[in-house]
Amino acid sequence: MQVIVKLFGPVREAVGTGKLALEVPDGARVADLQERLAAEHAVFGRYAGRLAVCVNQEVAPGEAPLQEGDEVAFLPPVAGGGGECWLSERPLDLAEVLARVRGPGIGGIVTFVGTVRDRAREREIRHLEYEAYAGMAEREMQKLVDEARRRWPGVRLAIAHRTGRLAIGEIAVAIAAAAPHRSEAFAACRFAIDTLKQTVPIWKKEFTTDGDYWVDERP
Repeated sequence: MQVIVKLFGPVREAVGTGKLALEVPDGARVADLQERLAAEHAVFGRYAGRLAVCVNQEVAPGEAPLQEGDEVAFLPPVAGGGGECWLSERPLDLAEVLARVRGPGIGGIVTFVGTVRDRAREREIRHLEYEAYAGMAEREMQKLVDEARRRWPGVRLAIAHRTGRLAIGEIAVAIAAAAPHRSEAFAACRFAIDTLKQTVPIWKKEFTTDGDYWVDERP
């Protein structure tokens, strides 16, 4: 049977493609596929124990069985659409993000805007590139929005994240949290950006004056 393997960030770059169509035996498991890829591509050994695996955009354990046509995504550690959460290859508009959370009963709106700085890790930055597992990234952002609502009833949250190449000063991520009271809005906004950096499959590559690297691989 055939499965589709999707790769991202430094793993995609090392393998040389973001998509592989592979024939696997009937009854193969996620772990069997991962073992095969490790034998064929050294990068899987370098990331041993650090790759999250999703089957059809759901996190899957090694013993999960594979079926004909499954999409299996291998996600390296993250760098630390419409509706409330979306990815965009175009410059982000903070006004658009704010518009998603305004409404009756709102007493305070807190925003976080992350921009591309000109220096990081004692190096001069030329530009950044962001890569995302689009469908899953938006779903994970929506999960954290739902969790914020559970923790702080009445909160409204919107999140937008750039992909592709970003110049110095451009907005990489914009978050707006609105609530009847400011304390909930501040808490939800902080929760959103901290959780996004830990759980959403978006990877950052920094291009500096003396080389480039994925942020998780920085020396």
